[in-house]
Amino acid sequence: MADRAVNREANRGRPESDGRVEPAEQGGGLYGTDIGANMGRAAVAELVGTFILVFTGIAVAVAALLDRPTAGGAYDSLAIALAFGLALAAVVAAIGHVSGAHVNPAVTIALAATKKLPWRFVPVFVVAQLAGALLAALTTWAVFGAEARTKAGGFLASTSPAAGVTSIQALLVEIVITFILVFVVISVATDPRVDEGVAPIAVGFAVACAVFIGGPISGGAANPARALGPEIVSGSFTGAWIYIVGPLIGAVAAAFLYDGFIAQAGPPGDE
Repeated sequence: MADRAVNREANRGRPESDGRVEPAEQGGGLYGTDIGANMGRAAVAELVGTFILVFTGIAVAVAALLDRPTAGGAYDSLAIALAFGLALAAVVAAIGHVSGAHVNPAVTIALAATKKLPWRFVPVFVVAQLAGALLAALTTWAVFGAEARTKAGGFLASTSPAAGVTSIQALLVEIVITFILVFVVISVATDPRVDEGVAPIAVGFAVACAVFIGGPISGGAANPARALGPEIVSGSFTGAWIYIVGPLIGAVAAAFLYDGFIAQAGPPGDE
């Protein structure tokens, strides 16, 4: 967010242009945070952020699958999508200014592909994200006990194609829902024209939409770390490739569409 403020200050007093954002002015904003020498801190922030996101989501999913009551009845499917959405909104607000709050290898790779993040940062971020997801799965197992690993719908709420859903259908859904998520991410969180306060809400809503859409078909991962963490702990890797390939395709496509084309748009009504 600091670099977004710098962009705004730098643009003050400049002659009026056609309203389009030049490439040199892009790459700032929440998800394009200039990490500089803070790689270690940024990696820890990604680990913690991914842990919060994945633990919140799969803990609620496991509780729903095991029919664990709260103050009344057990959680239902609505709670799962809301849990992921609310958790991501909180994480973006909490660590966006430190690491960019990618908490998703697909987001990190898409941003690197569009030159908003140096490629040398990608391995560190991805390892931190996977570690956070793995820790989240282990914590869920510890909290809910053996049933979480043996009975919770695919083990620790692991994502897998629903009954009657082909691998191609599940792959298509993962591509589309990750496209939706990353299109929102890169538009509201890297474009300096967007108010910085919008990002946590918009990104949280986007991941909730992704889970609402994908849940009944593919499990609605839209995030390789979210899929792989529970799979590694449970030892169940049904269709694991779907949750790596699908999100990467969807994320990179969304990033290139927005950054390479839509972001160049001028003000409404501009010829």
